[in-house]
Amino acid sequence: MTLQLWFEGDERLSPTGDVEAALAQLRDVRTGDPFVAVTIERVRSMITTLAVPADRSTRPGHLTGSAFVVSADGTAAVLLLHTKLGKWLQPGGHADGDCNLAAVALREATEETGIEGLGVHPVAIDVDVHEVRPPNEDPHLHLDVRYLVVAPPAAPVVGNAESRAIRWVPRARLGDYSPDAGLIRLAASAFEVFDAR
Repeated sequence: MTLQLWFEGDERLSPTGDVEAALAQLRDVRTGDPFVAVTIERVRSMITTLAVPADRSTRPGHLTGSAFVVSADGTAAVLLLHTKLGKWLQPGGHADGDCNLAAVALREATEETGIEGLGVHPVAIDVDVHEVRPPNEDPHLHLDVRYLVVAPPAAPVVGNAESRAIRWVPRARLGDYSPDAGLIRLAASAFEVFDAR
């Protein structure tokens, strides 16, 4: 099986404010995990009741897109030490009005890693709801739809101001970075999809 990847410039990654696009991506999530299935239903219910689910000011929460960035050979993944949250995380961020969450994940991965030529697998591999408490903001929920993103060979990471540190982490060393349950689940799903290619 060949892993389908979409790249920057692909018309299927065009932005859209249509909430139906986000709902469609939730219907297609590749998971056999009962926890994720329940989380998908929770997110679906929330975004159908929120006035503007892809706007970062929406409360109690809003849509975000995350990318688990895997090296071309599948031996490592990118983690960054988030400046505001002080935790090692995968790249990701606010939808900022875009309900094409695969595009959001790819955009955030490109901005936060500095890697050019990333490809996003268009079928979400995980969904998570978590509370964030950024400085100078009220606590709120991120309704996070997560994607596998693959880097080109020998891609260096550069990072930006959103992280205090960024690095390629070997698969076997991900546990050294105190991942939470959501990141552990995301990594397992991403490597499963990558290895099945």
